[in-house]
Amino acid sequence: MGDYFSEGADQAYALPNRGPLRFTDNGELHPEILKAYWHFGFYVLEGVISAEEVGALVDDFEEVMTRAPTCPGSKVDAAGKPAIDQGFERATFQFAKPLSDPMGATDSSGGRYPIKMTEFDVPAEAPEHVVLQISGSLQMMDANLRLYGHPDLLRVAEAINGHDFVPFTDAVWVKPARYGAAVSWHQDGLTHWDNPELDAGTHGFNFMAQLYPTNPQNALWIIPQSHDQGKADIKQLVQQNGGSDQLPDAVPLLCAAGDVAICSRQMVHCSYPNRSDDPRVTYVFGFHRRASVEGVKGWDFRGKESILYNHERIHGRSRIVQLAIDARRQAFPSEVSYEYQPMARERESLRWSPETRETVLHNYNQLDLGI
Repeated sequence: MGDYFSEGADQAYALPNRGPLRFTDNGELHPEILKAYWHFGFYVLEGVISAEEVGALVDDFEEVMTRAPTCPGSKVDAAGKPAIDQGFERATFQFAKPLSDPMGATDSSGGRYPIKMTEFDVPAEAPEHVVLQISGSLQMMDANLRLYGHPDLLRVAEAINGHDFVPFTDAVWVKPARYGAAVSWHQDGLTHWDNPELDAGTHGFNFMAQLYPTNPQNALWIIPQSHDQGKADIKQLVQQNGGSDQLPDAVPLLCAAGDVAICSRQMVHCSYPNRSDDPRVTYVFGFHRRASVEGVKGWDFRGKESILYNHERIHGRSRIVQLAIDARRQAFPSEVSYEYQPMARERESLRWSPETRETVLHNYNQLDLGI
């Protein structure tokens, strides 16, 4: 792997920011977890998802991949049948050239990927395109919807963002073995960098649930504590590093299957082309503070440059949290469901059923909230 990758792995395991998900006797997230998360900007919750549930997540992912479009712009899957994304309004599959960096040094996402990562020659047997990201997964993968309503993870979201937290978006990030594309160094947040009240949690956080074990070559890489230092000048960081994209002090997000990491969206992070023999599939879903979103202009996933996030927009997207809670309640009746206070009055109308699949969940990601 080279010294950078092996040394980064050693440094990652040396950090005191991983362990099982724990709560206090009164049901609050254990303060040691919160303290480590706010200090480092990320925390690996080990073994949150059972082996049985990981199996369901993998099964749903593999089923979707068999029904995926064959390439950018394709409307059919490998069997010549209509691809699974044909029933949805928003583009669902993002493709990339193998071992490439499709977004680096482009205008993608407001230009938040300022540098181009090192790209590699593609083996002759490689496919022309690989899947990089699947958006809107909750309407295609029921196991993802059930995990979205996981009571313990939603208690973590409340501990970080308050009881009235609101959703961000969700995606499945795919790094195929030997051919996975890179994602350039960046910070996720765009909206609040000049806000005088900016703090370590202003742009929210993501859960990152791992379907397979990660390794230093296919993992997300993070610069610890970069979430609390404002907007980073990534071009300058690379220049100071002699032009190399192997930035010092960064560590890989090393996880087992079933681990769920909490990552601040303000972290400086990237992923390198996956030349290892192991795939990485990460189900990412995030949450914001309501105060960071309500009354703020944010991304409009329907194609407009920006839109004001009013109560109606936030309410519409937040219904999916309650729908997921009920989908999980039906699948895991012995669990104590999370009580999501913003939807307390609508629990009965947001029961998971074939009807609400069509009336509430369908095209839900048109209302995603991005800042």
